[in-house]
Amino acid sequence: MRMRESDLPGIGRKVEIFTRDAEKITIILHENGMRELYHFHEHDDEECVSSMCFDDDEARQISAILGGVAYKPKAIETVEAAIDELTIEWFKIEAGSAAAQQTISCLGIGEHYGVTVIGVVKKDGDKILNPVSETMMNEGDTLVISGERKELRRLIQEKLTASE
Repeated sequence: MRMRESDLPGIGRKVEIFTRDAEKITIILHENGMRELYHFHEHDDEECVSSMCFDDDEARQISAILGGVAYKPKAIETVEAAIDELTIEWFKIEAGSAAAQQTISCLGIGEHYGVTVIGVVKKDGDKILNPVSETMMNEGDTLVISGERKELRRLIQEKLTASE
């Protein structure tokens, strides 16, 4: 599979994907969260066969399905139970929260909440994938976190939201 990305000034970003079967898929990521998906004929990458539009929530749900996060295997009940409550969330650290100016380990995100930080999108747009425990978090950074829904909510409420 090959991929080509380009900026679309004033719109967002375009990603073109060329599959092993020589088919082309183009995804337009709008700045407002809207996604457009275009599927092209395998022998003519200029002839659009179909297209669809998704809002941000729909795109994330489809992404989870394609990535295998939403599928619950029925053959192994223990795996099904483990996956059933697994959730991935994106949350921006609020000003005045306990997480501002702290590391992942100082907050005990894994130890006390059973939550994994998958990635950090820094306020300036830099991305840290699979951050180490000593990664410093700041207000305005967005955490990509995974865990059980109730523990994610508890972490967000206790550490990522501004204290009153």
